Amino acid sequence: MRRAILLALVLAAGPGAALAETLVATRTIRPQAIIMPEDVTVSEAEIPGMFTTPAEVVGQEARVAIFAGRPIGPSDIGPPALVDRNQIVLLTYRKGSITIVTEGRAMARGGVGDLVRVMNLASRSTVSGYVAEDGTIRVIGGN
Repeated sequence: MRRAILLALVLAAGPGAALAETLVATRTIRPQAIIMPEDVTVSEAEIPGMFTTPAEVVGQEARVAIFAGRPIGPSDIGPPALVDRNQIVLLTYRKGSITIVTEGRAMARGGVGDLVRVMNLASRSTVSGYVAEDGTIRVIGGN
């Protein structure tokens, strides 16, 4: 009797029953590669904290090597880098109505919103700032 009830429940759920899904790599994706639609597929497994749809990762940059068949998580990807290591960038510091703009050398790669260290070329001091949409570095402490 219990088997019949269980079978009835399973059949009632039918093929339309939704299973949890997780996004996995279809091939090995190298670090710094931009993720394309053909690089990912949806797997019928639920892994908490991992991405579930291609729209969440397509166009993002791989931060680490992502091996084929491996689930893709938030720490594996990020926005594409606008600033490369050793690149000369503009540093901007803004406090109230005062704005200071100078050149610096990036000490690391970074995408929009990433915190990077930059050496001020004029003073040789190292400051930290966030990468802006235009590729400039907004120095911490400014408005």
